[in-house]
Amino acid sequence: MSNGGTPAAQVWVDADACPAPVKEILFRAAERARVQVTLVANQWLRTPPSGFIRALQVQGGYDVADDAIVERAQAGDLVVTQDIPLAARVLANGAQAINPRGDRFTSDNIAERLSMRNFMDELRGAGVQTGGPAAFNARDRQAFANQLDRWLATRR
Repeated sequence: MSNGGTPAAQVWVDADACPAPVKEILFRAAERARVQVTLVANQWLRTPPSGFIRALQVQGGYDVADDAIVERAQAGDLVVTQDIPLAARVLANGAQAINPRGDRFTSDNIAERLSMRNFMDELRGAGVQTGGPAAFNARDRQAFANQLDRWLATRR
């Protein structure tokens, strides 16, 4: 609990597709900043022993992990996800969202990102080869760490 009896802001991670370097950054930040980090996945996840880090395993199935995050994330919490529809859902509930490359999802950019995602899905559905994302690199890792530090600074 933070001051005033309200729950302290925490980090929720859509962990099934979260890159290992991002998880490592989150694990270090949890200990350093004493912030709760919860990884949500439909598979068992290994986490370091810590009072600030936990894993929540949910049943397999479409959007089950997303639904679990949406049910639990509160205003002020941070959600780490590559899933744009999940980001839109948690933003609507007052949480903040970033992807593992450090890009912030905001009320100003989420509609455009959803439109682009849906357009790319339609292209793939029509057989167009759209390619995948670029490989996760050191610049992405640094951008994520910077965004996480900014969020951590706002919760003090």
